[in-house]
Amino acid sequence: MNKKLTRGQIIVLAAATVPMIGAGAAGGWGTYTNITAEFHRAATALGVVAAGEGVTLVLALVMVGLTMLGQAAPAPVRAGLWIAPIAAAVTGIVVADDATEAVVYAMTPMAMSASAEGLGLLARRIVVHRTGVDMEVQRRNAETLQRLAYHQARAANHPSKGARKRSLSASWRLAARVGEDDAELGVNLVHVQRERLTDGADAALAGMFTVGSASAAPATVESKHSATEVLRRQFAEMDPADAIQLAHDARPDTPPAELASLLITYGVIVDAVQVALVLGGGHPQVTVERGDTDDAPGDAPQVTDRPALTKTQAIVAAQQALGPDVTAAEIVDHVQRISGITTDENYVRVVRSRKKPPPTSGAPRPMEGGYA
Repeated sequence: MNKKLTRGQIIVLAAATVPMIGAGAAGGWGTYTNITAEFHRAATALGVVAAGEGVTLVLALVMVGLTMLGQAAPAPVRAGLWIAPIAAAVTGIVVADDATEAVVYAMTPMAMSASAEGLGLLARRIVVHRTGVDMEVQRRNAETLQRLAYHQARAANHPSKGARKRSLSASWRLAARVGEDDAELGVNLVHVQRERLTDGADAALAGMFTVGSASAAPATVESKHSATEVLRRQFAEMDPADAIQLAHDARPDTPPAELASLLITYGVIVDAVQVALVLGGGHPQVTVERGDTDDAPGDAPQVTDRPALTKTQAIVAAQQALGPDVTAAEIVDHVQRISGITTDENYVRVVRSRKKPPPTSGAPRPMEGGYA
């Protein structure tokens, strides 16, 4: 953006500049005569005027030149525009003979200072009008944002609790100053707000003047969604473990692999191992129940992945595995380790006595053959 000043604007600005220059010159002349009356030396008076109003004028011209070049004035120039007039006023107060002269001598340098400040501000506004860029505002915003970033980092990571608290308070104060005096930002915010108001009004008018059949359109679109898509959305919001449990409750007899495949169709990516772990799967347990016999008192404990054996059958199997010379204690230990059945040596002896093989037909029986 590069605007040009109109003829009328140029005339008005020139008419405003001339009184500023005249007021500054009159203030400088007044200070010169005041100092001459006190010291009776023209050179001294001229030096005081140059050190006070002259410095202010020089700094103002420097600021005008930098502004017209599109650059921000450095800190010493900005500080000097305040310090030089104050120094001139203090000088007038010091050299005055009484309170009345002190007031007059202190006020006289303000004419030159105000003229210099006015010329600098006017030049700055002309540049902003023509280019749309206010370098002073950008400089202040950059400094504010830099300090804000520092205090935010300090509030988050500083080891001292007090330092974090102070930086947090400073961050809120600095946040209120971001964009201050930024006319361009204000215009952009107004533009954004205007667009939002326009969109809101358009939506309100569209809802007001839409026929009744159109209002049912969202429900029609929603009705086109299949049950699978609805379940996908529900499962997407669930924890995978909860989804596995829900599917298992619906189909309790389904194996883990098939259940995992079913869940994948609904967007829950799991495998058979994960399904088994969630459901507490593992090797199935088989319950061994005692048969209705007198030689197996009490219920047999549960065993895993083994044939259902009674206590007697387990003892006979141990006898056959260990040989005829095995002791009752060894059979008790073997049955406990292999079959998981607890027994005792007396019961082993009873079973072994019942399960002795019958005598062969060729062996002589007692008392057979008579007496010799």
